[in-house]
Amino acid sequence: MADGRIDRPPVPQDRLNPPAAIGRRFLVFVDTEEEFDWAAPRSREATATTAIAALPEAHRRLAGFGICPTYLIDYPVASDPAAIEVLRPLMEAGECAIGTQLHPWVNPPFDESLTAVNSFVGNLPEAQERAKLAALTDRIAAAFGKRPQVYRAGRYGIGPNSAKLLEEAGYRLDVSVRALFDYSDEGGPDFTRHDAMPCWAGPQRLLMELPLTAVYTGYARRFGSRLYRAAGRVGRMRGLLARTGALARIALTPEGTPLHEAVRAIRTLLDDDARLISISFHSPSVEPGHTPYVRDAADLRRFYAWWDGVLDLLAREGVEPIGADALIAAAWTARDVGLKLAR
Repeated sequence: MADGRIDRPPVPQDRLNPPAAIGRRFLVFVDTEEEFDWAAPRSREATATTAIAALPEAHRRLAGFGICPTYLIDYPVASDPAAIEVLRPLMEAGECAIGTQLHPWVNPPFDESLTAVNSFVGNLPEAQERAKLAALTDRIAAAFGKRPQVYRAGRYGIGPNSAKLLEEAGYRLDVSVRALFDYSDEGGPDFTRHDAMPCWAGPQRLLMELPLTAVYTGYARRFGSRLYRAAGRVGRMRGLLARTGALARIALTPEGTPLHEAVRAIRTLLDDDARLISISFHSPSVEPGHTPYVRDAADLRRFYAWWDGVLDLLAREGVEPIGADALIAAAWTARDVGLKLAR
C-alpha cells in the first residue's frame, strides 16, 4: 500500500503498532442501517428504520460491560428524526460515537445505475464516490452537530480512491476492510491478503485503517488464505477442514459465528498477541425478523448469550473496551511523538 490505498494490503512501514500504554483492547462497531431483504436485489425504496427503536436495549447491555460502541449510520438513518432522537442523546452523554456507513443504493446523489457492482461504492467513479460521501457526511453533521471521524463502506466496498477521499473529508479511522474475506465474485474487493492488524493509510497517512477482526484457527492455519482459497474450489472441503480442526476462518461477530467459535478465535488472537480486536454487527439484528441471523425470539436470546460469553471471556483475559474516539486520540498521540523522535 505504498500509495496509501486501503483496498490493497499495507506495506510494512505503514503497519501500526498500537501504543503499549493502551494495553489490549476491543472495539464494537454497529452497522446502523435501514431494514431490507438480504436475499433480494438492492432497492432504493427499502429505507425503513423501525429497528432503531430496539437499539437502546442492546446499547444498555453493551454499556453494562463498559463499552462505548460506534454507531455507523447511513443515509436513511441520518434522515429519520425518530432514529436521530434515539441516537443523539447517547452521543451527547458520551456513551457512543457516531460514524458513517455508506450504502450507495440509498445515498444520494443517484447518478449511477442500480447494479450489484455499483453497490460497492468504491467501484464508482471518483466524483460520484466523493459526492455520495459529502452528502452523507453533511447530513450526519447536521443531524448530530458533529462531523463524523469513523467510516465504513457498506458491503465493505472500498476502492482505489476511498482512502484519499476519506482523508480529504476529515475522517481519521476507516473500518471497511473485512480481513480474510473475498467479495470479488460480486465485483467487490478481495481482502484475503489483509490481516486484522491496523495500519496508516491515505496519501498523507492521515487515516488509520482498523480491519474487522477475523482469524484462521486450526493446526494448518500457517497455510492460511492459500489453503482456504483452494478448499473453496472443492465442494464441502472448507467444512471438512473446519470439522477436523485443520483450518477455519472465524470472524468476530454474533451474526453467523457461534459462541464456541468466537471463543476459539479470541484465544488464538491472544496467543498471537493481538492488541486490538474489532467486533461488529448490524443494527436490524436487535429486533427479530430483519436479518438472516435473528429471525425469532430464540435467535435474539442466542444473540445476547453470544455477547455475554464473549464479553465475559474478554474481561477475564484483561482485554478492555475502548471507544473509537479514544483510540484515534491515542494512536495520533503516539504517531505525533514518533514523528518528533524521528526528526
